Amino acid sequence: MLLLAIDTSGKDGSIALANCHADDCQIIGLVSLDGGAFSAQLVPQIAALLKTHGFTKSDIDAFIAASGPGSFTGLRVGLAAVKALAEVLGKPIAAVSLLETVAAASKQKRAVAAMDAGRNEIYACLQESSGASEFLLSREEFLAAAHGQLVVTPDKSVADLARAAGIKVEEVPRPRSDVIARLGWKRIQSGHTISPEALDANYLRRSEQIFAKNTN
Repeated sequence: MLLLAIDTSGKDGSIALANCHADDCQIIGLVSLDGGAFSAQLVPQIAALLKTHGFTKSDIDAFIAASGPGSFTGLRVGLAAVKALAEVLGKPIAAVSLLETVAAASKQKRAVAAMDAGRNEIYACLQESSGASEFLLSREEFLAAAHGQLVVTPDKSVADLARAAGIKVEEVPRPRSDVIARLGWKRIQSGHTISPEALDANYLRRSEQIFAKNTN
């Protein structure tokens, strides 16, 4: 199955082309995208990547989209492209959270995945009784939630903040579309795909909701 994975959630982005069968997911090509110009680069880079490896858009069997959290403008560009291509070609989509890819980079199953959200806020994936949930937290809320746990992050600012508070940290590379493609393939195998109409960005809910819930 030929997969096209797209990530435009951060300052820079990437596109990956993968050939996946059973437990094997081979990355055929990976192209970087410069931040600030996603709308101008994305479609031409997809076309060039396919052409380089002897494919056309009709050969794509499914799309993998990094659904966030991240830049509002960047996510909108990438998800709009995936929606349009998937709708025209009649192909399924698997949406992958960037926090999920950060967590997957760690050997620890119950680590807190975290990313810098800017404005002194942090995106974090927390383990709750009902499972993993993602939130947008202030620095103080993040440190309280991560106390006594391992924090996994690709961002030095988050790592430094956690270490200064005595929290154990594992720094990992920022996820690219090759990692996103492999996680998306697992979603496809388990039947977790969505239609173009259902694809939406994961902007995360405000932190007040989790703390209000825990104090009621």
